[in-house]
Amino acid sequence: MPSDLKRVSRALLSVSDKSGLVDFARALSERGIELVSTGGTHKALSDAGLPVKDVSELTGFPEMMDGRVKTLHPAVHGGLLGIRENPEHQAAMLAHGIQPIDLLVVNLYPFEATVAAGKPYDDCIENIDIGGPAMIRAAAKNHGDVAVVVDGADYAAVLDDLSAYDGSVTLALRRRLAQKAYARTAAYDAAISNWFAGELGEATPPVRALGGAIAEVMRYGENPHQSAAFYRTPESRPGVATARQVQGKQLSYNNINDTDAAYEAVAEFAPERSAAIVIVKHANPCGVAEGTSLREAYEKALRCDPVSAFGGIVAMNRPLDAEAAKAITEVFTEVIIAPDASEEAIAIVAAKKNLRLLLAGALPDPRAEGLTLRTVAGGFLAQNRDNAVVDAMDLKVVTKRAPTDRELEDLRFAFRVAKHVKSNAIVYAKDLATVGIGAGQMSRVDSSRIAAWKAAEAAKAAGLPETLARGSVVASDAFFPFADGLLAAAEAGATAVIQPGGSMRDDEVIRAADEAGLAMVFTGHRHFRH
Repeated sequence: MPSDLKRVSRALLSVSDKSGLVDFARALSERGIELVSTGGTHKALSDAGLPVKDVSELTGFPEMMDGRVKTLHPAVHGGLLGIRENPEHQAAMLAHGIQPIDLLVVNLYPFEATVAAGKPYDDCIENIDIGGPAMIRAAAKNHGDVAVVVDGADYAAVLDDLSAYDGSVTLALRRRLAQKAYARTAAYDAAISNWFAGELGEATPPVRALGGAIAEVMRYGENPHQSAAFYRTPESRPGVATARQVQGKQLSYNNINDTDAAYEAVAEFAPERSAAIVIVKHANPCGVAEGTSLREAYEKALRCDPVSAFGGIVAMNRPLDAEAAKAITEVFTEVIIAPDASEEAIAIVAAKKNLRLLLAGALPDPRAEGLTLRTVAGGFLAQNRDNAVVDAMDLKVVTKRAPTDRELEDLRFAFRVAKHVKSNAIVYAKDLATVGIGAGQMSRVDSSRIAAWKAAEAAKAAGLPETLARGSVVASDAFFPFADGLLAAAEAGATAVIQPGGSMRDDEVIRAADEAGLAMVFTGHRHFRH
């Protein structure tokens, strides 16, 4: 029998989410534990026929100020903070009639859900819990004597201890619950502070707090020797964090990273305009295409780089249908993510038991604001999400020849893709499909040459007599610092170029484009993605 047991004689319960509450409280009551509660929780327990005291019986004060003040009282906090084996604490509790509270069960006002629902400012303010976090922190600090539960998922663990140890709770469980309690209040305060920053229009607040709840522990991280876990934040952006996994084995760390990259990229293509497919490998698109159907788009995307697509992630902007499912499952694929799927498509994918199928319910908005983070030694970088879209850009023709309507359509397509390719990024496209992608190189000319080589290799794989880059357009995520990268594109067969512009040598690059007979447009927007 452990020597660090603490008997539970009195429990204070005050919860917003009442899932499982009555059954848990009944189990406590059946063990002779006195129940104390507040407001709606008190009513729920009383209506269930359980003997329960109102917290006002401890404090001698009624709830007031619309419930803002009910537990902020020495009778509550003294009962939580008093150290049982400290004579001075015990004398103070006795002198002031403070009864010990051995178990605290609190989950907080649903602030995050209120914000996510788009409620007005005043509603969000009223859903900031004050008494709850104060009690949680008090109980967690005094975990030597008090158990604190902030998550209904821990009800069973508390009951197991009470059963195993004759109404007592172990120190090991109390410590684990205390850690979780502090993490919960930290995440709660982070959500509030970040919401305030947004309301104030502060892109760079002087202190930035972060918080997330664990979704699952990964088998390992990027490599087998690295431990990892997946955490969800309060952000309700559709994607891998909100998706329902219909089938397949557990997602890996790399799967989640790649699937997020794929779904964010495919969201650039409006589903009402066309079907779109993005195939991602190692966080980079290796094939992207639009089509009249998902199957057509997939076949066009796959043609760009069938070698890299093996073991890749496939994302789409429309619900997965049977025809697309048949085509995708013919190639080894790690993950499929879509807004939804037909029952026939789900059945087809089910034949590949390890293939993960994720249904996100909706597409993320590429124009929406948001925050992206990256850790560095001793800190982290935070920036607004790159929500610039080419359709909103004023394209400036800078060459003697303007692009044709077909070229312009392909140029916009290619620039949408370049936004999601690691820098330095070069994307060749033709007929609303990528035909060659160069990513992550230290020089832009190398990316251009690699993309051209990829286009030539794809043509060989398809049994075509000339490179897929012949008659294509090319997009660059940043300006060409020299004309060499642009000339490499022209040599590969590109006829038009889209790039941000802004180089000291823009005039030189424009002259080179004119001499090569290229049409070129500037966007004025860079899409670096490191």
